[in-house]
Amino acid sequence: MKKVVILESLGIPAEELKAFQAPFAGEVEFKEYAKTTDIPALIEEAKDADAMIIANMPMPGEVISACGKLQFIDVAFTGVDHVGLDAAKAKGIKVSNASGYSNEAVSELVIGMVLSMMRNIPAVQERVRSGGTKDGLVGCELAGRTVGIIGFGNIGRRTGALMHAFGCKVLAQSRTIHSDFPDYVEQVSQDELLRRSDVVVLHCPLNESTRGMINYEKLSMMKPSALLVNVARGPVTNEDDLARALKEGIIAGAAVDVFTKEPPLPADTQMLHAPNTLLTPHIAFATKESMTLRAEIVFDNLRAWLDGGQKNVIL
Repeated sequence: MKKVVILESLGIPAEELKAFQAPFAGEVEFKEYAKTTDIPALIEEAKDADAMIIANMPMPGEVISACGKLQFIDVAFTGVDHVGLDAAKAKGIKVSNASGYSNEAVSELVIGMVLSMMRNIPAVQERVRSGGTKDGLVGCELAGRTVGIIGFGNIGRRTGALMHAFGCKVLAQSRTIHSDFPDYVEQVSQDELLRRSDVVVLHCPLNESTRGMINYEKLSMMKPSALLVNVARGPVTNEDDLARALKEGIIAGAAVDVFTKEPPLPADTQMLHAPNTLLTPHIAFATKESMTLRAEIVFDNLRAWLDGGQKNVIL
């Protein structure tokens, strides 16, 4: 019998988790643990496991290397920059992700953030609660704006489709030239996208080429009236440069769901003190529907591996 450790919550009710586990009865022993970043504890929990299931908690190479029986890492997340892939590769451990589970969730949050910022919803709510009016806070419409999307994978494409439905001009920048882009999308360079866009949305992965990519120089290319939305990874932007650009009025505002550190954020985090911001604690991927779909993909990945195959291959 294979042993599979679930090292953090998958964000679904206990009865739903049991329903996903039921088809593996007699074939898999599941052990569930609370999320931790304590390396000795993780090694103890996973040292005799054949497979592990994690979401977005860090899984250092030190832990992976110490798990002598480990053969498969089932990541309940799209990005895998938090996993020690070098250690997994060195040991021949297979890695799969949950690609596609949050396409709708992330894209819908982008729409909500942009509409909230453009219509000044947080500010006017405070006005009405304090007995005030809309004076000085009349917003603008999304229709007719130019939206630039950096990273045009499945989530980027979904955001593009929703923006197009709102009547926006859609620009996209991707690492490669694609021939199958929708006809309403114009593929441009990153610098051109930054200069032309009223809204810039980050959907790119985090890697060495994108780390710190949106810095003060890049932000200075944007329109003073433009909004930046980051639902990708925190380190894709230089947070201090973004806070500075907001304080200096280089751009009009920013909606940020991801940070260099996972929330709760230290009180001295510069973005907490920057003006014209909408900040959320890494919620883009998390809806009831996406959590269920994520679990479905994760257990489907596990079934494929047990049967000698692999889906959603990372390694």
